[in-house]
Amino acid sequence: MYRLLFRLVLRRMSAETAHHLGFGLLRFLMALPFARALGRRLFGPRDPRLGVRALGLDFPGPLGLAAGFDKDARGFEALGALGFAFVEIGTVTGEAQGGNPKPRLFRLPADRALVNRMGFNNEGSRAAAERLAKRRPGGVIVGANIGKTKVVPESEAAADYVASAERLAAHADYMVVNVSSPNTPGLRDLQSAEKLRPLLAEVRTALDRASPGRRVPLLVKIAPDLADEDIDAIGDLARELGLDGIIATNTTIRRDGLATDAAEVAEIGAGGLSGKPVKARALAVLRRLRARVGDSMVLVAAGGVENADDAWERLAAGATLVQAYTAFIYEGPAFARRIHEGILSRMRAEGIGSIAELVGKETRAPNPPFRG
Repeated sequence: MYRLLFRLVLRRMSAETAHHLGFGLLRFLMALPFARALGRRLFGPRDPRLGVRALGLDFPGPLGLAAGFDKDARGFEALGALGFAFVEIGTVTGEAQGGNPKPRLFRLPADRALVNRMGFNNEGSRAAAERLAKRRPGGVIVGANIGKTKVVPESEAAADYVASAERLAAHADYMVVNVSSPNTPGLRDLQSAEKLRPLLAEVRTALDRASPGRRVPLLVKIAPDLADEDIDAIGDLARELGLDGIIATNTTIRRDGLATDAAEVAEIGAGGLSGKPVKARALAVLRRLRARVGDSMVLVAAGGVENADDAWERLAAGATLVQAYTAFIYEGPAFARRIHEGILSRMRAEGIGSIAELVGKETRAPNPPFRG
């Protein structure tokens, strides 16, 4: 039903208009009495074999929704009711900003992909914190993804991240420092180890100061376009600083190998490409990171996760958790349920009793596929 709606109606709208319409409708429906409880019952992961213990939290399943869909923390409970085991809000910045000029979100259906140059459009971390403060106990696990305000110079970037971290620390289950979006000028420069080290250290200190009674897990989100030696450096830095995890990966600026007509791609212009075209590189980055950091931290796999087999492959390659976004746009409300059901079905078929048994399965094989 959703695929028919997407093909006949949503594809005829601009991608951003369709997003706001669909997200608004979801929030409206899930605000109806008993709707969220019914949604969790119909869509949510309920089998204990799917549970994941990570970051000091109990996730009901391994699949979450990546940052970018619920930028301002307006509908995380509604999204959780669709079966996502966790929802990452943001990216939010220290100050509210309008983002880049429209149009700034584009579909590439032939590639099952999106191109976005949203530019961290959001109402600011203060507004997001106020909404998260109203969370009720027992709801979906929520992470907060923080980025740099565009007008803030690089020399003041750490203070901008710290402001967001302090506001959100008491209300988010975990925190993600985003230094990998291609849509804020100069942001990816912060991925170099010498710039990333003081930034992450200051955010860690801010979280501990703002939340003295609970350690807020801290992760960093990296780009798929990094050279292998830079991936290694970030893995080493994460271990040095005692980070809780790394999210691999964000969108790519590359455009090679697309099925979409080259002229159409060129007309769309700059932005981050997500979805199926990122799959191979995101998986390679994940494998390299797991080989580098060992079992010392959580790795969250993102980029090109379209079905249960993709999620299974990421978990077997060493991902503790998995995130998706673009495939959710193409597949619709039952997407998370299908992923979790597919994983569970394969676990039964292969005699695997828990997600913990699956995580890193390929690295325990005699000849793991990672080549370095």
